[in-house]
Amino acid sequence: MMVPAALMLLGALTAVVAPRLLARADWPDREPVVALWMWQCVVVAVLLCCALSMTLSAAAAWAAVRGHVFAPAPHEVVEAYALSTGNPWAATTAVALAFGGLWTAAMLVREVVRARRRRRQRRVELLVRAPLLPGEEPGPERLVVLEGERPDAWWLPGAAPQLVITTAALRRLKGRQLDAVLAHEQGHARARHDWLLHCSAALANGFPQVPVFAAFRDEMHRLVELAADDMASRRFGRLTIALALVGLNEDRGVFGPCPTPEAHVPQRVQRLLTPPDRLTAARRLRLTAAAALVPVIPLLVTFVPGLRALG
Repeated sequence: MMVPAALMLLGALTAVVAPRLLARADWPDREPVVALWMWQCVVVAVLLCCALSMTLSAAAAWAAVRGHVFAPAPHEVVEAYALSTGNPWAATTAVALAFGGLWTAAMLVREVVRARRRRRQRRVELLVRAPLLPGEEPGPERLVVLEGERPDAWWLPGAAPQLVITTAALRRLKGRQLDAVLAHEQGHARARHDWLLHCSAALANGFPQVPVFAAFRDEMHRLVELAADDMASRRFGRLTIALALVGLNEDRGVFGPCPTPEAHVPQRVQRLLTPPDRLTAARRLRLTAAAALVPVIPLLVTFVPGLRALG
């Protein structure tokens, strides 16, 4: 039972240390795409530790499970893990982790169902406010213009994604600012940021007592916006997208002294106006590789006893 305990300890250590290291680092805002990858690898590593610990605990608790898990392995490999059916904690650990896995799946399904329900409702509202013209078919990436006094633009994902913009935004945005806003929203769609937001929300809502999942959700909301800003700024310039953000949000009070739900907008504008130096390609590659190695560590902890026995 040493390996399942080591995996649980490793998962807890990763969940505590990794978010703190990322919060202290000075590069996530400079390289949001790399930071998104790093966060995903950290969360996958934590979940992988739980899944592997559950499997080995179940193998220790029940001989039938152990027979299936170690079916193709020689007897020496099974002995290397020191799995004994007499440990009362093995069954408890396996059942608790299995329940956590089922609860995670249920939260993800609930989040996806809710998102689809919201999308269907918004599509119905769009068809009421902006009905199709005679002979017009709802094709992919359809641009919908809504009458509205509030400047706004958003992307509605789904099987037939739609880009929605209000007439107030068309009046407010000047020059290439409208193209920059459209490129920002298209960046969200191409990178499938909606799935990142669904997964992070499912984990945070399903396990509100686990800080790493709450931090994962908050950072996903922040980093996907920075990544989409960068995608748009590469085509239209940082000043253009910064002015577009100001134009869309200046009437919402986000630039005043009082905090608002859109408090991240001034930080995004400041970042665009005073862009930090990007990391070198070599350092980005090292960070990407280091992040990819994080989920490998639980696999090494799991398979090392068996590999030693075979060696």
